[in-house]
Amino acid sequence: MRAWRNYVVGAAMLSDRLHRELQTDHDLSLADYEIMVRLSEQPGGRMRMSQLAEDVASSKSRVSHQVARMEKEGLVRRRECPEDGRGVFAELTADGARLLENSAPTHVRGVREHMVDLLSPEEQEVLAKVFNRVITHLRGSDG
Repeated sequence: MRAWRNYVVGAAMLSDRLHRELQTDHDLSLADYEIMVRLSEQPGGRMRMSQLAEDVASSKSRVSHQVARMEKEGLVRRRECPEDGRGVFAELTADGARLLENSAPTHVRGVREHMVDLLSPEEQEVLAKVFNRVITHLRGSDG
């Protein structure tokens, strides 16, 4: 129970701190940052909305609303999928890429300061293995 409670509180506090740092320094939410990171890692800076939702562990409708808001801010745009009339891509814009490039050092510094640097390399490896197992289990049980 102690491990579970420490995880719940620690994860919430870490997420809140990383969000506040991005918000304060770049007027950017952690959720928007995560969307832009995922898009930036794809060829052409775009991916299917359904895959994006899976990658950020969110519902399709929540990501759709988030991307619509980000589109109004000029950070991303939606494009129809030419191979599939029903599919929609989210695509990182030049403004979104610039904001991501400017905000990434703040996020990386926060992740290192508030988590990575607090752990030994062995603890980092254990944490990675544990959450890989949790993710694999939960993705397998959704099907």
